[in-house]
Parts: sequence; C-alpha cells; structure tokens
Amino acid sequence: MWYHAATKKRDTGRPTRQRGLRRLWPRAASEENMAETQTWQILPTADDVAAEAARRFVALAQQAVAQRGVFTVALAGGTTPKRMYELLAQAPLVDQVPWPQVKFFWSDERFVPLDHPDSNYLAARLALLDHIAIPANTVFPAPVASDTPEHVAASYAATIAQELGEGGVFDLVLLGIGPDGHTASLFPGRPEVDAPSAPDVIAIRESPKPPPSRITFALPLINAAAHVIVLAPGAEKADAVRRCLRPAAGELPPPAGRVRPGAGRLTWLIDEASASQL
Repeated sequence: MWYHAATKKRDTGRPTRQRGLRRLWPRAASEENMAETQTWQILPTADDVAAEAARRFVALAQQAVAQRGVFTVALAGGTTPKRMYELLAQAPLVDQVPWPQVKFFWSDERFVPLDHPDSNYLAARLALLDHIAIPANTVFPAPVASDTPEHVAASYAATIAQELGEGGVFDLVLLGIGPDGHTASLFPGRPEVDAPSAPDVIAIRESPKPPPSRITFALPLINAAAHVIVLAPGAEKADAVRRCLRPAAGELPPPAGRVRPGAGRLTWLIDEASASQL
C-alpha cells in the first residue's frame, strides 16, 4: 500500500537484517489506503527531486550519527543522483553532514576501471567525494577491475557484511530507475531479479544496457535497508513509474516496483512529468 504525502512520520527504530523478500506489490494510492513506511512524493521538476533527496540524505545522516556514530549509504548512478551529490557538496548542505562518520558504498557498478567515464564511483567522486573532507577508509567502491564479475560480487558482499556487522543493514540505499523499470543493474526479464536464494551482490553479464558486465545489489540486500529512496523524475519514466506504483490488475511490476523494504521505509521521489500516468 502507498501513502502519497510529505508528512512527518513517527520513528519506529532501525531494522535489523532479515533474510527473505516481501512479495507485497503496490496498490493504487488513495487517502483511505495508506502505509506510513511506503510513500511517494511528487515534486515540480527533476531539480526539485534532487534537492529533496539531498535534504533527506542530510536528515538521515544526522539521525544515524547521533544514534550510532555512523551512517552507511549506498549511492546510485544516474543524472538525478549526480545532481543530488552536487548539492550535497555545496553550501549550505555540505556543512550539515558529519562526513567523517559516513561510509560510502555503491548499489551497482559497471565493470569498467574506476576512472572510466561509465563508472558510477567516478561520477560520485567528481560530484561529491572530491569536495568533502573524509577519511579514505570510509569509501568502499567495488574493485571491478581486479577480477571476474562473479569474484568481485562475492568480494564486495563480504566487504559489506564486514562493515555493516552481524545483522547490520544500510541506513540508506539510493536508487534510480530506467524507462524499462530497471533499478541498480536489475533488469526486467533477467533471472537474477527473482532468484529465491540470491547472494547479496550478484554479477550481471550480457546486460541489455552497455557496458555488458556489472555487479549489483540483489533485492534482498536492498529490501533489508532502513531507508530506500528511489529518484525517478522525467517524462520518459512515466510508464515505468505507473507500472511500479499503480500496476494494472494482473500486471507484474518491473524490478524497481519490487523494491519493498521488509522493516524499513521506502520513498519514491518523482516529478510532475514522471507522475503524469498515475
């Protein structure tokens, strides 16, 4: 169920990791049919989506550091996340985040060198990381140039498990969405999306989008997060947003619509263009 609003919600605590995927598909949103933990918000433009995402990042970082001394976040690739990172690197927001206590990961990565133009890590580094004072040991890019996608996926999953600790979950996972409804590097029709016992990080070969080899968070790892924010502005994504948030009867949502945190909070940030079919 979905709740379309921007109201302040009661803090119910931070979830701990539980294996398994909640198969709860969204219904049509209405004022009578709400769920506090799954919300969507329509903003005027893509720039407004980036600004709202940056504001939420700051608030969640402050809260996590105040409570536990650390904020763990998985960054996303894409144009809107990049704009969000640029806003976080500028005043006034840059001075509001306890950057040394933030641990950075990536929800997916293309299998290219970390200095390649297609690298999600490079995009975040140029937009944000190069402009803030952080210890080197708080940044955890996937070592994609070091081995095969399968070995890198396993290695990255081990790093994540070590850094999060037993039963630990991400404080925030940021995601984008493609016009086909893919998120991270989970593409429609791929067996990895619905694998019943998928590892936390999986290798992708023969991706429908170049480059063909990638690694990506699996849905169980995403759905274990305390907070997930999906950034989905743009008219070209309107049909995918509709299929995720208001699928027709019998219509199976694409991968982005299967993001359903079991105990955490899910927020979709969309603009008027991408909301046009809701």
